[in-house]
Amino acid sequence: MRNGPLIFFFLFLATNIGLAQIKIDQDSAIAAIENRIRLPKIPDYSVSVVKFGAKGDGVFDCRRAFEKAIRHLSRKKGGQLVVPSGIYLLNGPIHLESNINLHLEKGAVLRFNDRPESYLPVVETSWEGTMLYNYSPLVYANGKTNISITGEGVIDGEGHGEWATWKAKENEDKQLSRKMNHEQIPVKERTFGSGHFLRPQLVQFLDCENILVEGVKFEDAPFWCVHFLKSKNITVRGISYDAHNKNNDGIDLEYASDVLIENVQFNNADDNIVIKAGRDVEGRSNSHIPSENIIARNNFFKGLHAVVIGSEMSAGVKNVFIENNKASGYLKRGIYFKTNSDRGGYIKNIYISNLTLGETEDTIFMTANYHGEGSGEHPSKISDVTIKNVYCKSASNTGIVIEGFPTKKVENVVLDQITIEKATNGLTLTNTKNVSMNEVVIGEKAGTPSSVK
Repeated sequence: MRNGPLIFFFLFLATNIGLAQIKIDQDSAIAAIENRIRLPKIPDYSVSVVKFGAKGDGVFDCRRAFEKAIRHLSRKKGGQLVVPSGIYLLNGPIHLESNINLHLEKGAVLRFNDRPESYLPVVETSWEGTMLYNYSPLVYANGKTNISITGEGVIDGEGHGEWATWKAKENEDKQLSRKMNHEQIPVKERTFGSGHFLRPQLVQFLDCENILVEGVKFEDAPFWCVHFLKSKNITVRGISYDAHNKNNDGIDLEYASDVLIENVQFNNADDNIVIKAGRDVEGRSNSHIPSENIIARNNFFKGLHAVVIGSEMSAGVKNVFIENNKASGYLKRGIYFKTNSDRGGYIKNIYISNLTLGETEDTIFMTANYHGEGSGEHPSKISDVTIKNVYCKSASNTGIVIEGFPTKKVENVVLDQITIEKATNGLTLTNTKNVSMNEVVIGEKAGTPSSVK
């Protein structure tokens, strides 16, 4: 199978599951999600951060000015905080409050310093699926309602300096956080921050509701770019990225529900859209808040992976609709589901359609064998996945890979109208059940066989 040109053509009628066994009517499900999502209601009141002493000269520390402006708006029951054109240095985080829109006008840049002590005291957050206390995300909201970041400006995390050196130093703290998770240490006792090396997210919404992020560009993040954690009613549209540091995911959805992501221009060093739901013991204990009811459409992918589910997904991921998206240039993987025998949880009711990809290493990759640290007693379940109308120019490794467990197979997968023009290896299915393929072509489409000897 690895030698010579490969031609795969599968054309047969779906039987037991087929397209008729799709459990959710996609159009009505998408409409229901859209109807539930509520945009933030921001009072019709506006102030400029300059009024509170901010200077857009790239030198003056504007942190206190932003704090004063946000306190003022909170006393007024909310409103719009306008940031005019200019470079605003911030020696510390912005903590947003309810009913406030942080609006960056064209030419406005929020540039955060890269001195870790500026992001103390620690706040409640998470790190790769484990809740803990760590350095504050650079823009942070916890327990807020009706909150937005809009405009045509830039949020710059200065992640390429001091923060970038922490990647090589993080392993001890990373392993400690996972140990605390497995041993169920109370979250309030999981304190990192000073003396530790877990990088903060650029933007994080924790336990928030009615969120809009629109128009803004995100650059040079220390870690993940925009992280929605235990939040719901989320709209992300028309934003863009220029983020090329380690772990610069574009949008991380973790324990997130009722989400619309559209018209986003990704340019990230890591995953573009990644859907998560907690890690291992802690994640399984939060099974009442899976990541669910997510729409991503009309986006432009560029980076390491386009659409990812996992690997931290122990509370479960379901009802995801990815449609009408395109990618540019090289992606390691186009569609990537990853979990392992420690996570537990499930990935189900996933619908991906109308995806155009360029060069990939693996076009579609679903694996239950991603690396983990636990006992291996909690295999995840992947089921009820429909992938339709995907075009990919090439796969330098394998076109389609689906890997389950012997005791918990990947099942009820529909692959319909998949074209991969060129691949080193065509198809690998292991520990699967009810995989239906219709008009799947990897390599050159087979023609009518000749009768000539």
